[in-house]
Amino acid sequence: RARSLSLIVRVQSPEGMKKILSTKRETAAAFLKKVAKEFGFNSNGFSVYLNRNKTGEILSQNKALSLLKINSSSSLPSSSAPQILEDEIDQYLAKQDGKIYRNRDPQLCRHGPMGKCVHCVPLEPFDEDYLNHLDPPVKHMSFHAYIRKLTGGADKGKFVALENISCKIRSGCEGHPPWPEGICTKCQPSAITLNRQKYRHVDNIMFENHTIADRFLDFWRKTGNQRMGYLYGRYTEHKDIPLGIRAEVAAIYEPPQIGTQNSLELLDDPRAAAVEEIAAKLGLRKVGWIFTDLLSEDTRIGTVRYTRNKDTYFLSAEECITAGDFQNRHPNPCRLSPDGHFGSKFVTVVATGGPDNQVHFEGYQVSNQCMALVRDECLLPCRDAPELGYAKESTTEQYVPDVFYKIPTTFPKDPVYTFSSTQRFPIENRDVLGETQDFHSLATYLSQSSSASFLDVVSDFHLLLFLVTNEVLPLGDSMGLLLDAVKTSNEELAQTWRKSEQWATIEQLCSEYPWGGRSGVSGSSGSARLVWEVSVMTRTR
Repeated sequence: RARSLSLIVRVQSPEGMKKILSTKRETAAAFLKKVAKEFGFNSNGFSVYLNRNKTGEILSQNKALSLLKINSSSSLPSSSAPQILEDEIDQYLAKQDGKIYRNRDPQLCRHGPMGKCVHCVPLEPFDEDYLNHLDPPVKHMSFHAYIRKLTGGADKGKFVALENISCKIRSGCEGHPPWPEGICTKCQPSAITLNRQKYRHVDNIMFENHTIADRFLDFWRKTGNQRMGYLYGRYTEHKDIPLGIRAEVAAIYEPPQIGTQNSLELLDDPRAAAVEEIAAKLGLRKVGWIFTDLLSEDTRIGTVRYTRNKDTYFLSAEECITAGDFQNRHPNPCRLSPDGHFGSKFVTVVATGGPDNQVHFEGYQVSNQCMALVRDECLLPCRDAPELGYAKESTTEQYVPDVFYKIPTTFPKDPVYTFSSTQRFPIENRDVLGETQDFHSLATYLSQSSSASFLDVVSDFHLLLFLVTNEVLPLGDSMGLLLDAVKTSNEELAQTWRKSEQWATIEQLCSEYPWGGRSGVSGSSGSARLVWEVSVMTRTR
């Protein structure tokens, strides 16, 4: 009788099939706990279904398995990924056809205008021959093209799961003592061979206009010290590559930092949360970071040294590790990953000297492998060779898998205003230059903008940040209407906010300062010409 009550239920997941020992009288809730333990799922981070088309979800309840018509012949599909809210650009691209359509070839096609043959049939977005023949060639397909490749087979990627790489020992192995006393093939992380990543999460970076980066470079021009900033913008479709993604930069926020000619140190930022909130209300998000690595060569003609190239390095190991850390902090939501995230869209931009000794902007991302090595603290920079990094040796505290380095190089390219103000309100955290954000500088800014519309006057990212975070009269929650006006370019909304008590108080405070005092941030002449070719590279260190 006991045997007749026992059940062996097969549960299928993206990780494979496992047999769960149960009984007919066991409740669904108890059965689901066994499934979670067997697969290593979170208690509420997975679903089990009665049917292969993922219908008839088994809910955590006290109903017996026999009442759910589950028996030893049952094979239950499961999904460990909860409902993931992907980025808007990912949702949009997932609905696109993605095919590369070609015209009828008059020399090779032997059919009528309505027919198709191998010479004109649409190509898949991951067609490597097509990508290699673009100008310039594209060595990395877009991430969504990669997904189409995985899900394009006969089973339509039914059991596709994008697994995040782990360099840590799997916990819970009961067949031996824990590391360092014991280890086995089940809990030992796989050795990592660093290969060129076939895809990239972002295919292009575009600054909306020259002024954004030009003002960022002003700090280096005036001090000779390096500078870092966060890129705020949005992700949009990059139509030059099938199913491609572009990071559009609308503003650069410069956090508190100490810079010298050859180093940067980031400081605690008390305004970080406020910046994120303002950006979100403006329809923007943090899409990457930018830093300078510039050495002046000839100040008379504004040239800079060309130091980063195939004979030296493109990114130092320390920069790769920093980029990997930023990417780990900004994971890419992904419905095909059991973890709910895979890779990152966070980009790195370096302002450095190019082969023509002018300022170039080069874009990078480190690979998912590099992200994993950084996250699990396996990668360290070399002190005496900035272009080299090394994997830590295993210790009694940490096991490190083997690593073999293969480092490729690739460049695609491309260079539109969210903030329309033609005047320049001082940039935050530049007190070292004598450029401060206060009501004196605001009074000067307003006097210089008297002929512009009110919307254009307030359409400046750094001004909006000052209005929210200044210590004299932080506007905080009362800025919602103004931020909506700037986001939607609505002059009427801006004029409505202008009649508020808050703005009247701002004008009263500004009237205490003489108009036309010291000037705001000004441009710089004789500086290095900017070359607006921003490329994205998938780098592994």
